[in-house]
Amino acid sequence: MQLSTRGRYAVMAMVELAGRSCPDATSPCGPVTLGDIAASQQLSLCYLEQLFGGLRRAGLVVSARGPGGGYRLARPAGQVAIAEIVEAVDETLRATRCTDGSGGCMRDADGAQIKCQTHDLWDELGQQIHFFLSGITLADVLEGRVLGRAVRLADPALREVA
Repeated sequence: MQLSTRGRYAVMAMVELAGRSCPDATSPCGPVTLGDIAASQQLSLCYLEQLFGGLRRAGLVVSARGPGGGYRLARPAGQVAIAEIVEAVDETLRATRCTDGSGGCMRDADGAQIKCQTHDLWDELGQQIHFFLSGITLADVLEGRVLGRAVRLADPALREVA
């Protein structure tokens, strides 16, 4: 599964913002402009403006208007999980094609919604992605503590056949 541009760009921008922030995010460091982030990460300024609206509403960033304005992290980088960023920009972490609250992704002969045979597989994959991104913070990314964090599940060849 691959995240959409919204989720990836939001994470890239937040990592850039965290890298330019004071270590505790509460010191009076100056705000960072979206123009600076856009230039550094080679992202569209208009697109970042849309993403930062969601990040601000989610309480992940605070903004300052006027000359010298821009954005700051609302919390220290070590307290901002990557999953929060992705969810703040309305990115789904589901891998199924079903929508929340629906009875499934297919219809039976009577027209009732049912789950496809692979539903549980994709649902579990989406959960694993969420768990992984929930366990990684902006500080982890900045400090290079991401590699080696993926956990291999039990080898299917070693399972007993029931």
